[in-house]
Amino acid sequence: MSGTVREPATTTKSLTLKGLQKGKIGAFAGAIIGISCIAPAYTMTSGIGPTISEAGLQTPFILLIGFIPMLFVLMGYRELNTSMPDSGSTFTWSSRAFGPWIGWLGGWGLVAATALVLSNLAAVAVDFLFIALAQIFGNPELADLTRNLWINIPVVALLTALAAYVAYRGVEETKRVQYTLVGLQAIALVWFVVAAIVKIRNGEAYDYTPVSLDWFNPAMLGPDGFSFSVLMAGLSLSIFMFWGWDVIVTMNEEAKDPRRTPGRAALLTIAIIVVTYLTVTIVLLSYAGIGTTGLGAGNPDLQESLFAALAPEVMGPFALLMSLAIFASSASSLQSTLVSPSRTLQAMSHYGAVPKAFGRLSKYKTPGAPTFWAATASVLFYVLMRVISEDALWDTITAMGIMVCFYYGITGLAAFWYFRGTWFANVGNFFRRFLLPLLGGLSLTVMFGITLYDSMDPDFGSGNAIFGTTLPDGTVEGGVGVVFVAGLVILGGGALLMLIYSFVNPGFFRGKEIEVGSVLQETEMVPFDASATAEASAQRIEEAPAHRTGEGG
Repeated sequence: MSGTVREPATTTKSLTLKGLQKGKIGAFAGAIIGISCIAPAYTMTSGIGPTISEAGLQTPFILLIGFIPMLFVLMGYRELNTSMPDSGSTFTWSSRAFGPWIGWLGGWGLVAATALVLSNLAAVAVDFLFIALAQIFGNPELADLTRNLWINIPVVALLTALAAYVAYRGVEETKRVQYTLVGLQAIALVWFVVAAIVKIRNGEAYDYTPVSLDWFNPAMLGPDGFSFSVLMAGLSLSIFMFWGWDVIVTMNEEAKDPRRTPGRAALLTIAIIVVTYLTVTIVLLSYAGIGTTGLGAGNPDLQESLFAALAPEVMGPFALLMSLAIFASSASSLQSTLVSPSRTLQAMSHYGAVPKAFGRLSKYKTPGAPTFWAATASVLFYVLMRVISEDALWDTITAMGIMVCFYYGITGLAAFWYFRGTWFANVGNFFRRFLLPLLGGLSLTVMFGITLYDSMDPDFGSGNAIFGTTLPDGTVEGGVGVVFVAGLVILGGGALLMLIYSFVNPGFFRGKEIEVGSVLQETEMVPFDASATAEASAQRIEEAPAHRTGEGG
């Protein structure tokens, strides 16, 4: 695999820095923020139950397989960031590789996925806040307050507002908060694993199931042998569990080394997470089994908060630590997750793809307006899902998995295509720029399509459907799955907004802001100039009528 590396073209395609704080994030701090965004304590609480319901004892296999396309796409992210350390990440890179239309949809996919998970994060935080209060005061009725929507929704909105305020204050505030909250998660998860192993060794497990290599055997994935639909459903859920490592990439302009630090932090994050997930899952399955009653991990009544049920049995009086850790985990992720959509929206505004109001910096040099817009959208979506679906938590997880597959797939393929012409220059390029991004992008794109199709089934996800027929006995027949409707509305709504804004400001959609090209046309990161940015924004507004009447270029 040798070849001649072509020199960059004489034309330089330039991107512009956005005026964010510089030199604030190192590899370790980036990994901590990445872990906080994934939020292992929260994610396993929300995601491990539904995944076990689909995959059973093969859940460790599903987690391992779900990790592989993530790792492949991560390699593409790393190469793209090294070449173009732009905070727009998926939006900017996809626009550069495929053009403005696909780039805009990629950015929309990221923003939509984060809005979905933000609503989920706030919901879990509220659930475990009341569980912790019930344990502290010895009053189990306090835990039931989360079911009262008149209490639940205002508390969700309050927690989301607090998270948005911390994000608004900047990277330094984010780091200080995350060091403490990630440390609490680590203590609780280690305590749970050690306590469960001790109970297993003492013969006190709820439903002891010996650990077996068969748990990693795909041939046993399904009731009658290998099932492709079970694989896809399980993978969609595992994608949710690994999602979030790319938050550090959207902070590249704030990193100490914008081209290298984000990639190192992302690799460190994903390595720590996969080891944590496999360890906790194997111990949990061995302790509780997959029974569908009692404390069995397959009990559908426990799937949305498996740790809440198991922690008192495993940790005894220290179960409070797990409740506090899950609350802290979801709250910390709520805050760090706001980083991605805010910086993506700011970059989209900076390049003229969305209104300029989203591009305004706060006095802390953070994208203030998009932070609060993202927070508001997540609360509104949560309210909508709670009204439509009785199992909003499960359905938002599945819908979010669909959107993550969508924008990760686009980014992986963008890496593959952007680096064309250098694929076979050396062995490293073949893997990092050709094979791994291609395989990762294709697998996630295929997963997106299959999961979206399967979600039309009313039994998909939580089993909630709309447009069904209510029979005399009260059961509902037919209809369309809530997850499919949510996915279609999100994607269709994004396409409609994109089309509308293409008439408002056609310059971006004609390639005047981010030119389509490849790595053979060198991309520079031009320093931020507030006056130049304001002048460019004013010029776009002045030129818009001319474009609409066909007078512009």
